[in-house]
This record gives sequence, structure tokens and C-alpha cells, in this order.
Amino acid sequence: MDSITISNLDENIKNILQQQAEKNGRSVEAEIKEILRIALTENQQPPINIVTMLEKRFAHLGEFEIPEIQREAIRPIPNFES
Repeated sequence: MDSITISNLDENIKNILQQQAEKNGRSVEAEIKEILRIALTENQQPPINIVTMLEKRFAHLGEFEIPEIQREAIRPIPNFES
């Protein structure tokens, strides 16, 4: 992807971007790239692992196993045609 166009950007946001770019010694484009890089890479939280969460939640109970629940056979699909 070579370029992105952002239409109808608020003037206040443009001014803030320009000021921040000047402060950091970058062009507005370079400043936007840095903002996006930080937002998309550095602030990512690891994905939630439900198994790990459950293990932590119930760790105080010690080791135990939940018995397997026997299931019924799958019922046939109903046929509504006469």
C-alpha cells in the first residue's frame, strides 16, 4: 500500500499533528506513521487464553479432574414434509 487518504480531518487534529511533528523533528507523514506504528504494535495485549484464565481462577482448589459427561446419540434431523 503506497498511500492512504483521510478525508474531512478536523482542523484541530491537523494542527496538533503538525505541532507534534515539528516537536519531534519529523514530517507530518512520518509523525502519522510513528503514531500508527505505536498504536498497532506496542500497545497490543496478548490474546486472552480461556484455559489459562480458568487454571488461574481455580488454582487454589488444587488438582482435580472433572468427569466426562456421557452424551446421547445425535437425534435425526426432523423432516417437516408430509
